[in-house]
Amino acid sequence: MYQSYYTIKNDGIYEQTIKKSRFIAHMQRIQDENDAKAFIDEIKNKHPNATHNCSAYVVGMGNETQKANDDGEPSGTAGVPMLNVLVKQELKNTAVVVTRYFGGIKLGAGGLIRAYGNSVTEAVNYIGIVHRQPMQKYRLAIAYELLGKIENELRESPYKLVSKDYGTHVDIHVAVDMNDKETFEKWIINTSNNRVTITVSGTSYMEKDI
Repeated sequence: MYQSYYTIKNDGIYEQTIKKSRFIAHMQRIQDENDAKAFIDEIKNKHPNATHNCSAYVVGMGNETQKANDDGEPSGTAGVPMLNVLVKQELKNTAVVVTRYFGGIKLGAGGLIRAYGNSVTEAVNYIGIVHRQPMQKYRLAIAYELLGKIENELRESPYKLVSKDYGTHVDIHVAVDMNDKETFEKWIINTSNNRVTITVSGTSYMEKDI
């Protein structure tokens, strides 16, 4: 079942220095736990000499899988604060690894919790969040003489005109909110005086910056 959800806008990296330690937050969209594990291994391979590569990820629309790893930092001072940021921001299917290069100054438990949590918060702020809305895709086959009318009506409607293909007739590709499928089908039939062939062509997600 398709659901709307929030996630990071892109995969990305954010680095900051806290009391001479480098904290590098790497974030990536994931589809499942295997993706998360592969991403964590990838970052560890890129930073084999780092003091720590701490990680956290959430998988599933209901956060069915939540994992955090301190990677040698004192228990509960790294992975959990990182995970808490993902959950608080309501991010789905998202993984983060914070790489730390120790700079010689100990932060203490409270300082570590703040540093790792803040690294993820700042990374999310830097990368950005999107709302992903599931959309039903349609292909509308229409005659050329109807193109102007249908195109104008679509541009004034809540439905998204994605693209057009030209041949013996015109195929207009439209994306519609999943909750508006029946309304759209009735609307396009009435708008075209039942002179359009409607084909359901799959599903996709539309992303809107938050």
